[in-house]
Amino acid sequence: MSKKNALPVTRADDFAKWYQVAIAEADMAEESGVRGCMIMRPWGYGIWERMQRLLDDRIKATGHENCYFPLFIPLSYFAKEAEHVDGFAKEMAVVTHHRLKAGPKGLDVDPQAKLEEPLVVRPTSETVIGTAFARWLQSWRDLPIKINQWANVVRWEMRTRMFLRTSEFLWQEGHTAHANEQEAVDETLMILEMYRQFAQDDLAMPVVAGEKPENERFPGAVSTYSIEAMMQDGKALQAGTSHYLGTNFSEAQNIRYQDKEGQFQFAHTTSWGVSTRMVGGVIMSHGDDDGLRIPPRIAPYQVVIIPMLRDKPEDEALLEYCKSISHSIAAANSLGEPVRVHLDSRSGKAAQKRWAWVKKGAPLILEIGGRDAEGGNVTLLNRCDLYQENGKLASQLIAKNDIAQTVAGLLSDIQEQLFNEAKARTESNIRSDIDTLDALDAFFKADKHAGWLEVSWSKPTGEALLAVEEQLKARKLTLRNVPSGKESAEGTCIFSGNPAVERILVGRSY
Repeated sequence: MSKKNALPVTRADDFAKWYQVAIAEADMAEESGVRGCMIMRPWGYGIWERMQRLLDDRIKATGHENCYFPLFIPLSYFAKEAEHVDGFAKEMAVVTHHRLKAGPKGLDVDPQAKLEEPLVVRPTSETVIGTAFARWLQSWRDLPIKINQWANVVRWEMRTRMFLRTSEFLWQEGHTAHANEQEAVDETLMILEMYRQFAQDDLAMPVVAGEKPENERFPGAVSTYSIEAMMQDGKALQAGTSHYLGTNFSEAQNIRYQDKEGQFQFAHTTSWGVSTRMVGGVIMSHGDDDGLRIPPRIAPYQVVIIPMLRDKPEDEALLEYCKSISHSIAAANSLGEPVRVHLDSRSGKAAQKRWAWVKKGAPLILEIGGRDAEGGNVTLLNRCDLYQENGKLASQLIAKNDIAQTVAGLLSDIQEQLFNEAKARTESNIRSDIDTLDALDAFFKADKHAGWLEVSWSKPTGEALLAVEEQLKARKLTLRNVPSGKESAEGTCIFSGNPAVERILVGRSY
């Protein structure tokens, strides 16, 4: 018996379309009427809230404090750091007036309300936070400064895709100041490791942590590190970045302190962030042809109970039975937290509600009818093991008294299963035996969903790096990062033929 998928398009047929359909069918987000800006619906925002809560706990555990800086940044703040502003200039949204007035065709900008200085809508906060650091920092006793903010950001994108690349998105951005280079570099790498653990432990999304090449650095940074995740179509997603900024911003913004000897020194600064594009990463890492599969640690509801209501008097007793099961499950613990359970008592056919939650990716779905209640049972569906070999739904009948313990164990198993599936797929799709450009071309031409290559290269700079960039651009490929912990490379650079110094990942990307 062949099964019919819940989504009208499969990943194999059209991965890009599948992604858009999966978001729509799961009620994750929708267009807002403003190009490149989306409305995050409760299920989509609920997943982001879970990510935010888990990551915020990790950030605070490393000694950082949350704060908030304004959305509007004076243009003059950017003028202090030429390389930084050049990197964002084409993406900046700028406010020039503060009032509208009625005109012959409706509302117009009031020419009398022009701002004395244009305001940039926050693309990132290094400049405004650096200005504050310059005020806050006086002495070596004030160091280190370690802050984080959760905020929205605007970067005027030309090509947009929900969650992955939007003109407005949500994120956290951390900013720190340190007495010397070693402390700042240690901070940068500590945050990179925090992001790696967050992605893998909470999102069940395996990543490769490493340093970005010079051409992929954050504007104004000395070095940039990233976590890279492989999506099911083989493309790379830069899921988070951590930057060592050296004293570049400090010198531009006069962020300095008096050391123990009474001498003035420029602080070494860092910045780092992850955004709602990680939601897109979760969708593309774990989704299947029936919709989303959400890792239990970030699912707004880990268990959804669907009573099979019939608009009859006996519905009241069935609801009471479902409520008692809900209370029992909510009292259980899994993955270090109380289980999050939702009773979907809306009117409507149970089968329609079941498939709606399947498409949303709720980890466990419990269907309970009158016969279940009479027998003291629950019918359970596991979103990660939805079908039998014959294509029929793989439902399990569980005794009411066992359901809480069963659910707690299954949620832990699902979290592990999703990670192991994604890890196995990632590792099997990274090849390290390619050493010529002809072989590289053959690899990527053979499969539109080809994964990544780990190749030797000579770490070129300047014009030589630009030449490599052009080679890759012509092939619609990008350099991702130099994986951490690798031994130095042998042989020659695949791009230049010069002696290799390290190994770097190459692939298609979002």
